[in-house]
Amino acid sequence: MKRLVILISGRGSNMQAVLEAKLNATVAAVISNNPAAKGLTVAHDAGVETRVVNHRDHADRTGFDRALADTIAAYDPDLIVLAGFMRILTREFIERFSGRIMNIHPSLLPAFPGLETHRRAIDEGVKLHGCTVHFVTPALDHGPIVIQAAVPVLPDDDEDRLAARVLEQEHAIYAQAIRWFLDGQLAIDGNRVKLSAACRYAGAMISPLPR
Repeated sequence: MKRLVILISGRGSNMQAVLEAKLNATVAAVISNNPAAKGLTVAHDAGVETRVVNHRDHADRTGFDRALADTIAAYDPDLIVLAGFMRILTREFIERFSGRIMNIHPSLLPAFPGLETHRRAIDEGVKLHGCTVHFVTPALDHGPIVIQAAVPVLPDDDEDRLAARVLEQEHAIYAQAIRWFLDGQLAIDGNRVKLSAACRYAGAMISPLPR
């Protein structure tokens, strides 16, 4: 059975959704850079091994990433799942696990990379916002896209309301993307992900307008 390692920094809601998806894989460990991350308790209560690699214990990003990479490698994962992991990874780390790191970002990439995506979407007046699952490359939030989900931006939306609707879609599509990976349905071709015939037309989802 294939093995996952999940990285978190906070509450771990996407991590919890992955655990509840009952994927055909072993979650070998949940690792956090933050010893106070609430998601560690959630993972522990679900019977998953937890580890902390505190970034504050290291003098620089390179040292932290090397320690984190060595900790991850001990679990021999087929896929590393970033689930609200709030650290920018070095090129050395990413290249060590090339093609085996997945992330979920709360925007329709390439729009709104980085932080404060919901506020920026509202400020820019876009009509559709959403989330993206992608493979991680050294270019921040620009790796090959696996699947996206879109939600409408409503006239009375604030950041919290919009973020809540996007988060529902994050929970749905992250598990789906991981499932495709585990089933061998994905192939990276340059900066694109080729889907097998079985899932070729399922790489985008549109949330219906609220009634």
